[in-house]
Amino acid sequence: MADTLKWNVFSVILLCAAPMGYGLCKCEKESNTMLKFIRSRGSIDAGLPFSDAVRVGDIMFFSGSLGNVPGKMEIVPGGIEAETRQMFDNIARALEQNGLSFDDVFKCQVFLADMKEWPAFNKIYVEYFKADRLPARSALGVNGLALGARIEMEITAYAGHK
Repeated sequence: MADTLKWNVFSVILLCAAPMGYGLCKCEKESNTMLKFIRSRGSIDAGLPFSDAVRVGDIMFFSGSLGNVPGKMEIVPGGIEAETRQMFDNIARALEQNGLSFDDVFKCQVFLADMKEWPAFNKIYVEYFKADRLPARSALGVNGLALGARIEMEITAYAGHK
């Protein structure tokens, strides 16, 4: 009897908490307003099978960026330094299109084709972030990247003020 009563009380808590916004469940209408898939014309035209970014509430998750020539499926020549600068230019454009800047980025995940190039990447990386606003970051060595790139980076940004 006591176990049944516990489960009934728990069920009532779940039923009451959800409409009050405690995040235990969301109705479809609420979820759709909290979740937005963002695809650029360039990604659509190129037939890329992913979103450029996804906004979940106040957080934006951006797909990985490469040092590719804008609008083309080719990596800029010049090695890790040139690719890194182009990658940051591509990220800056994606941020700007969503009313954001590097000041809004709070997490980066970096993928390097060769971890020996990590110092060269870091030298350029710090040029794009303020010293007191360095995002949390992970850096991973990988076996290969799209288009033969040397570097790829995913970012997560706060968009609650936009």
